[in-house]
Formats: sequence, C-alpha cells, structure tokens
Amino acid sequence: MLFDKSKVKKVYMGRLENQDDLLEKISEFINKKKIKKGFISIVGAVSEATIGYYDQIKKEYKSKTIKKSMEIVSATGNISINNNEPFPHIHIVLADKTLNTVAGHLFPGTKIFAAEFTIIEFTGKDLIRKPDAITKLNLWG
Repeated sequence: MLFDKSKVKKVYMGRLENQDDLLEKISEFINKKKIKKGFISIVGAVSEATIGYYDQIKKEYKSKTIKKSMEIVSATGNISINNNEPFPHIHIVLADKTLNTVAGHLFPGTKIFAAEFTIIEFTGKDLIRKPDAITKLNLWG
C-alpha cells in the first residue's frame, strides 16, 4: 500500500474554450505548468463526449463517443507520472436533457461547450505509474 504526506503547493483555476478537447487541454495545461502530482475537478458542459471503461476480463479499455449536448455533473481525477510525463486520469459523469446520466473514464474526443477547472498541485514524492502484473494497468507504484 502506498502512502504519501503531501501539502498543497498551488491551486489553479481556469476556463477552457468552446470546442476544445477536454482531455487534451487539461494535458497541455499540466505539462506547461509542469504539474507532476495533483487533483483535478471540472464543471461545465460538453457538445460530445468520448468515455469508457476498463474491461477487467480482456484487460483493455473500451470507449464510446456520444454526440449530444450534456452537462458535466462531475469530473474528477488525479495527476501523476506515466511514461515519464505528467498524466491526468479523469472520470466523468454526464447528464443529458432528460437528466439521464452516463459515466466513465474520460478519453480524448470530448468537445467542450463550456468548462471551468480547478487543479490542486501537491508537494511531496512524485506518484509514478508502473505496470501492474494482475490488472495490466499502470498503477501508482
């Protein structure tokens, strides 16, 4: 089990532009600011989304693109190091106009209608993702 003592180093708040790719822009931001460890929260709306899940039997991600307007009910995640690069790992819950929800792992291809983010950067030892033999995922090691 991994435990780490961390403190808040800095808090970033910002807005993403209409039609930006949500995951790509968050990735660009954390790379530009060299954020290696943190927490992400996003609110807003999307015009289409690509989300998915990890198939535990096949040991692979499955994704689906949903082409309709939806509200971001919740989008949270973390930042750690994967393949020597800052890596955002985000899960998202979306609601359509009938308030039905879909949720999953956020993939590239999610187009923003309007979005605001908060990123909390932490001090302390970097969290490095390493291949896990059982799950075949890159997990904190």
